[in-house]
Amino acid sequence: MGTSSRLTARELIDLVLDAGSYESWDTPVDISGHPASYQEALRAAAEKAGTDESVLTGRGTVRGRPVAFVVNEFRFLAGSIGVAAAGRIAAAVRRASAEGLPVLASTSSGGTRMQEGTRAFVQMVEISRALMAHRAAGLPYLVHLRHPTTGGVYASWGSLGHITVAEPGALVGFLGPKVFEALNGEPFPAGVQVAENLAAKGVIDAVVPADELPALVDRALGVLVDPPAAADLDRRDPVPPGTAAERPVWDDIVATRAQGRAGVRDLLRYGATGTVRLRGTDEGERDDTVLIALTRLDGQPCVLVGQDRSRQTPATPMGPGALREARRAMALAEELGLPLVTVIDTPGAELSPKAEEGAIAGEIARCIATLVTMTVPTVSVILGEGCGGGALALLPADTVVAAERAWLSPLPPEGASVIVHGDTTRAAEMAANQKVGALELLAGGDVHAVVPEPYDDSAETLARAVVAEVAAHLVAARAG
Repeated sequence: MGTSSRLTARELIDLVLDAGSYESWDTPVDISGHPASYQEALRAAAEKAGTDESVLTGRGTVRGRPVAFVVNEFRFLAGSIGVAAAGRIAAAVRRASAEGLPVLASTSSGGTRMQEGTRAFVQMVEISRALMAHRAAGLPYLVHLRHPTTGGVYASWGSLGHITVAEPGALVGFLGPKVFEALNGEPFPAGVQVAENLAAKGVIDAVVPADELPALVDRALGVLVDPPAAADLDRRDPVPPGTAAERPVWDDIVATRAQGRAGVRDLLRYGATGTVRLRGTDEGERDDTVLIALTRLDGQPCVLVGQDRSRQTPATPMGPGALREARRAMALAEELGLPLVTVIDTPGAELSPKAEEGAIAGEIARCIATLVTMTVPTVSVILGEGCGGGALALLPADTVVAAERAWLSPLPPEGASVIVHGDTTRAAEMAANQKVGALELLAGGDVHAVVPEPYDDSAETLARAVVAEVAAHLVAARAG
């Protein structure tokens, strides 16, 4: 992406904000205290960029929703952040917090301003302080990284978003490649500091062209700030406690392992609207066996984290990174004040030397510990397979819902059979003896509601019924 393709700050504002909604919060910058040569450089930068500093701030609306914005102007001294620009950013964030507005930031910067030295460098702390106070108030912070974003900007306000996306091909990195090559005598490896690679590694959530940014902001704020909507899906009457199973639980185990069984993706496909997928831990780890999203389940806004059975195979089991992604979802829900919905559907967590060294047991424990201390409403769904600690990691919730054919066990029944009988041949017997089925979990009080599964259920009809049940409990939690 060359310089000629870069949008200016004002072009980006015009593209993203609703027409006529722009309101500047900026006051004139006083440059009189700087040396004469630097004053001249600032005046030349202003003439080149058409702005008085490297940052513009203010408020506007995106698809009718009010937002505060902070937008870098790269043409002003490579978007570098000096003391005045930093003060402008921090002031805008604090004003947004006071007015209860989400903040949308779009970066394009070489980092802190070398002409102002350490004094400018340490202002990244003050920007971060303002942003963390904003987040502590439960207000959204969305980040859009433009080409290029490096240095202190990326290492502070560019990396503190609830959702972080970058434009295609953007150079995004801590150390600029030219500086690296000058210091080390060799070029930085190609393809590392590129938006697409960072998305693949779980550092950012997605690669989004600027013209698609309004739609993304619209979907995100639709979950984060809009009130709940009326239910649209038909809710099935839950199975009454004490209902006896009509078939051996082994039949259910076989059914939940079959292709075509409803999974977490079906819940989103058939029962959700306005979904924004988040990918990775945002700390450089990504495991697609767990899916996390901001979404509205039958009109109810929530953070969803679900085990994606379609991505769990012997070659790609659910590892500790997946549970760290789950904990990111838990933290987002708690910070943003949104209900959390967890979806259990797993043949079990990864069993390998790599998983042990990656703290798989510790991650299971930390997921459980986080869930039992959540203060927002929580609903967990046992959708299909529920094997071992990997399932237990997402189980604790205010309300536990299960599909009628779902099950929960300490180990796969085959493993339990090996431990007790020495081989796998008595797996069905072990499943029955361990009372792993949803109806038995309901009778024991470990599940609060069971969604009926008639024999003619499809993935779509079951998904819609499960979402309707979850949404009903979210409505009840909000009311009570």
